[in-house]
Amino acid sequence: MKILNSRAWSFAIVAAIYAVAAAAGTVSYIFIPLREMWLKLLVADVIATVITFAFSVIFKNASVYDPYWSVQPIVITLALAIVEIQRNTALMESGEALQPLGATQVIMLAVIIIWGVRLTANWAYTFKGLTHQDWRYTMLRETTGKLYPLVNFAGIHMVPTLIVYACTLPAVYVISDAPPFNIGSVIFCFVSLAAVILQGAADFEMHKFKKSGGSGFIRTGLWKHSRHPNYLGEITMWWGIALAAVCTLPEMWYLILGAFANTLLFLFVSIPLADKHQSRKDGFAEYKAQTRMLLPIKRFK
Repeated sequence: MKILNSRAWSFAIVAAIYAVAAAAGTVSYIFIPLREMWLKLLVADVIATVITFAFSVIFKNASVYDPYWSVQPIVITLALAIVEIQRNTALMESGEALQPLGATQVIMLAVIIIWGVRLTANWAYTFKGLTHQDWRYTMLRETTGKLYPLVNFAGIHMVPTLIVYACTLPAVYVISDAPPFNIGSVIFCFVSLAAVILQGAADFEMHKFKKSGGSGFIRTGLWKHSRHPNYLGEITMWWGIALAAVCTLPEMWYLILGAFANTLLFLFVSIPLADKHQSRKDGFAEYKAQTRMLLPIKRFK
């Protein structure tokens, strides 16, 4: 318990868990006898999630999974980019024409890395150690009883993994297919970058509010006119990536399905849970009536 109560030791344990999961996913991807890249990635991703889930059971803490959401896209896209660079280097050494990563690929990869690093840093800032679990998981454990192991595996671990995988898939195809430069793709990549900034600003304002000892509801900055500006940033981030991919790969319009599923997750799961949690505070009904759910736009009477 002393080790688990230690924030430093908890960080080290979580890092080791993710190193094991990443290694298992990588080995699986290399040796899985499948031809389709997207399917190999999916199976490897699921295996890494199963390993993360196993450790969450060992430590009796589903929050072991929390950073997976932001780490997974970085690992997948960066690994593919490295493979592409190695392939291009081999082409150059063999005397064939070099096909470097294009502007769209580089910008999209940069946006995803910036998003992932910032979101992971935000998790690290709020991480208290392996003896602390997200209130949502504790609530689910209390309300689902004997069904919690299934809810933990399917709802807390696997469904988010599949959704963020689907969100990442547009970037996977842009990086691997090397489509030509497209101004629409670049514009939507910058929409995603703006969403990252929005999300970061919202998180900063919330941390400042809590650090100051504020109670009740934050009613300043982005939070003045939106109950969930951080969720708005997350939703917009993946719509930007999806539409950027569709601009340059229009025949693959179905790549927007990941962003659509992600939006549904926030609208019908994350936001209702957060609002239910907030509803225990006095004055929530008035606060909800006065403040929009997502768009930080003043509500006019």
